Amino acid sequence: MDRPECVSLWCEEVEDDQSQAEPQNQLPTGGSAQLRAAWDPSVSGHRVIQRLLHVEERYMPSTLYITLIQRDPERREELAKWALEVCCECGCDEAVFPLSVSLLDRFLSSSLSLPVSPYCLAAGCILIASKLTECDNVTADTLCAAAEYSFLPSNLREMERVVLATLRWDTAAVTPQDFLPHFLASVVEERGDGDSSESEEEPLTTVRRHCDTLAAMCACDSRFLGAPPSLVAAASLNCALRGLGNKSHTQLAVMGEALAELCQTDLAVLQCYSEMIEYALRQRLRSGLQQGPSEKGEEMENERPGTPTDMRDIDF
Repeated sequence: MDRPECVSLWCEEVEDDQSQAEPQNQLPTGGSAQLRAAWDPSVSGHRVIQRLLHVEERYMPSTLYITLIQRDPERREELAKWALEVCCECGCDEAVFPLSVSLLDRFLSSSLSLPVSPYCLAAGCILIASKLTECDNVTADTLCAAAEYSFLPSNLREMERVVLATLRWDTAAVTPQDFLPHFLASVVEERGDGDSSESEEEPLTTVRRHCDTLAAMCACDSRFLGAPPSLVAAASLNCALRGLGNKSHTQLAVMGEALAELCQTDLAVLQCYSEMIEYALRQRLRSGLQQGPSEKGEEMENERPGTPTDMRDIDF
C-alpha cells in the first residue's frame, strides 16, 4: 500500500535567496522573454477558432454584474487602468493584462461587492494571470510596491487564495488576445496572392501591436464589458486595418466580411463595435490633446485617427 503524500496546490512563493545559490545553471534575467514557441500553423485555423468560440461564453460575467457596472463604471475602470499601468511598468506579457481583468470581472460577478482593499484584489488577479502565462512571473513584493504598500505580501497571497477558491481554479479564461493571432492569420489568407508585396511592407507584428493596444483599451472601457472576446478581437483587428490607411475600400470590405464570419456575428454588429472602438479611441486621444492647441482638437474630431503603436500613446 502506497504511503499517502501531502500535496499542496496553492501557488506559494518562497521569499529567500535560494535561487541565487546556483547561478551557474540559471538563465540571465530577462532570458525568459525568449522562451516562447514560434507560431505553429497546425494549431490555428477554423478548428481552433470554433473551439474558442464554444468556450468563451463560459467566462463571460453575469448580466446583472454588467448592468450594475455600466450604471456606475468609475471604480471598475479605475482598477482596470491601474492594472494596465502595473503590467506595463513590470514588463508583463501582453496576455497578462486582459486575463487579469477577466479574472477581476468574474470574481466581482460572483461576489457583487468590492473587498476592503480593491487594489489588493486587482494585484491578486495580476499575480494569478502572470503565473499562468509567464515563465518569470511578477512577484508579490513588486505588486505591493506598485500599490505603495497599501497591503502586505501575506494579504496578497490570501487574496490570491480567495480568488482561486471563488473561481474554483478555473483561471484559463478566453480573452481577445487568444483570438487575435488566429483572426490575423485567417485575414492574411483572405487577402489573396496579389497582396504579397503589401504583406512585406506591413509586418504582421505591427498590426498585432495595434490590435493589442485597442483590445487593452476595450478592457479598460466598461462599455465593452458585455461584448464577447471574439467580437472585441475582430472589431479591434478591423479598426487596426482601417487605421493603417493602406487598404482599398474593397479590401477592407472583404476583410470585414471575413472577420464577421470568423466570429459568427452579423457584419452590421461588427461595424457597430468597430465604430464604438474608433469613437472611444478618438475620445482618449482628444483628452490627451486638451493641453495643446484647440485647432488640433477640432481637426481630430472630423478625422479618423490612425491606431497608436503603444498603449502609452493613449491617455487612460
